[in-house]
Amino acid sequence: MIKNTPIIQNKKENKIEFKKENDFDEKLLDLRRVTRVVAGGKRFSFRATLVVGDRNGNVGIGIAKGKDVSEAIAKAKVKAEKKMIKVPIINDTIPHEVQAKYCAAKVILKPVAKGHGIVAGGSVRAVCELAGIKDLSAKILSRTPNKLSNAMATITALSKIKPIALKEANSINKTENQNSENSENENK
Repeated sequence: MIKNTPIIQNKKENKIEFKKENDFDEKLLDLRRVTRVVAGGKRFSFRATLVVGDRNGNVGIGIAKGKDVSEAIAKAKVKAEKKMIKVPIINDTIPHEVQAKYCAAKVILKPVAKGHGIVAGGSVRAVCELAGIKDLSAKILSRTPNKLSNAMATITALSKIKPIALKEANSINKTENQNSENSENENK
């Protein structure tokens, strides 16, 4: 996940050092042209909404404006990397059911059995995939079609997952593994 890019540190000595960059997957959720009215007319700029994640429990959303599309996307990526949250993932799903509301958007996320896949729509699916969740059932309970609000509600829901539930789930997994090992030993 970490790429090394060579950078010449000192031109006189021709030293080459390696700079480590975090390699995150990104998905553009929304790109809009926004207008500001000024005395001489209208000024156009672009607003990019970007989801960034490493598919290993870290995910973030960035929103930025720029004069052109590439500038807006680059700024949004930097903001998303700053606003990363850590999502506890157990057996490729979340430990417990969670519900959250952000502005007009309301989402509910439920854990499912292994192999079920992600059953979610739109921006909820994008956020969960980039977080590294492979099995999840989600529902957008609100009527808003706003991708930004739905993505932010998903991030709010994922940040509500309690670390206590994570510890309990780990202890349950350990006991299940021990029970399966004991039954295998008895069968031999």
